[in-house]
Amino acid sequence: MTHALGPRAGRAVAGRPDPAVADELGLTVYDVARDLRRDIEGVRLPLPIDGASAAEASRGRLVAQLDEHLLPRLRELSSPAIVVVAGSTGAGKSTLYNSLLGEEVSLAGVLRPTTREPVLAFNPADREVIHEGPATEASRVVYHDGVPRGTALLDAPDLDSFLADNRTTAQQLLEAADLWLFVTTASRYGDALPWQALSRATERGASVAMVLNRVPAETLTTIRGDLMLRLREHGMTDVPLFVVPDVGPHEGLLEPETVQPVRRWLTLLAGPERSRAVIVRTLKGALGALPGWVNSLADAVEAQGHAADTVRTAVEKERPAAEKLARDGVAAGVVAGASVEARWRELSGSAKVDRVKVKNQVVRSTRRAGRKRDEALAGLRTDVEAAAVRTLVAAGGRVEERLRAVLTAPGAPAGGSAALPDAAARVAARDATVSESVAAWSARADDVVAAFEAGDDAERLAGAVKAFGSRGLGTLLLASAAGSDDAERLLARVLGDAHTEAVTALRDDLAARASTVVDGELDAILTALDSPNLAADAASGLRVRLAELRRLT
Repeated sequence: MTHALGPRAGRAVAGRPDPAVADELGLTVYDVARDLRRDIEGVRLPLPIDGASAAEASRGRLVAQLDEHLLPRLRELSSPAIVVVAGSTGAGKSTLYNSLLGEEVSLAGVLRPTTREPVLAFNPADREVIHEGPATEASRVVYHDGVPRGTALLDAPDLDSFLADNRTTAQQLLEAADLWLFVTTASRYGDALPWQALSRATERGASVAMVLNRVPAETLTTIRGDLMLRLREHGMTDVPLFVVPDVGPHEGLLEPETVQPVRRWLTLLAGPERSRAVIVRTLKGALGALPGWVNSLADAVEAQGHAADTVRTAVEKERPAAEKLARDGVAAGVVAGASVEARWRELSGSAKVDRVKVKNQVVRSTRRAGRKRDEALAGLRTDVEAAAVRTLVAAGGRVEERLRAVLTAPGAPAGGSAALPDAAARVAARDATVSESVAAWSARADDVVAAFEAGDDAERLAGAVKAFGSRGLGTLLLASAAGSDDAERLLARVLGDAHTEAVTALRDDLAARASTVVDGELDAILTALDSPNLAADAASGLRVRLAELRRLT
């Protein structure tokens, strides 16, 4: 008889774990498993190295197992043992389920998928010890006298349902179960699906029983023997096997005597002590399976760290040569280029910036002429700055291209390509950085001129400032530092050797800035690798939880 039929009925009355079971498993196992779940959830495998995809899939399954079964069951050990009736499409699960209860509780028929909504049935006497969890939240809960006390029967959707949501729900409910009652047929027991599901149950240490449905009488002995052999080959010699004979086309429930062996077995599981034994056995099996999975996941995390170290080494190996190439390019005096030379010719012809008189080593000029030269030299400064930007951007671009080759070419370090930044974002960042750096370099020239004016050779420097303006004189220093021979000759005329140190300092400064741009390209990759997920101790949390779990179980 069914009681209180309705969606998600049976809200739990909170209970405490049974003391005997708590002593057997240890109350602190829950705390360790909860912490382990948190650490597993936090695992990230950012580098696409060998084994990463499989480890990520395993991580997802571990989280699901902890969420759907281990943690809820460890938290509420006194709740009835959940027996999930699972199988493939058309295996007769719902018919078997209803027949075990002796009433049409779960929809059964030829329309597929039949089981759209999971049905979870409890004995009414177990109301006070039922606790909310994944199984109750995902199912329509009913109370039925046909359910042996201490157990709960769950009719799950088809594992191979053509509805993705049904397949997902079926897998979640299997994870939440204490015992799997797997239903297949004489014509489909050799399919891959039953054995995949049973292997998964074995992996997580779940208790399993199997129902071979619709077996023709004339082939019963042969099929049963073949199935028993397959079970032994899969290491499942202790799995109970129930054979339900083929009764031909029919509607409604199976005859009571047809399902009596399965009902008798469920009754043997019933009662607080026996159902707890199933729960504890499955819990111990699941806990026993955890170390292998967690170890594999920890190994995968450590492999990520080793791969990151290899990528870091490959990147750092490029640094000395890349920095030297960038510095040498500036030191060689080739920054100015054709655009600066063309601008100089224009200024020399129209503004006559280099037509100055020098008398007694001091340049002679009126302030008016000096202001005109200063204004004319503004265009030269713009060209020098643009040339410096091009040089530094090119230095960074060469390094980025080289790093992409190092990390993606055949023989490249595993996972290296994942550390490469987005090319467009890198170009934008480089352009912004270089523009700021060259602007700072240009401003330094003005500071150098200010320092000149406070120097020892005040008359000579004052004459130069008067002839070109403070900013114009700074522009000449920048042009000379960038490699303009014309600017260098003019400075030698008006300042003698007084400018040499300043030009050298500006050139060295630009070379250092080019080196910094190179470092930025290298550091963009190293920063991507500077993640707690790739640290040397990234797997330590998993190892600690595993040691605690082994100590307690």
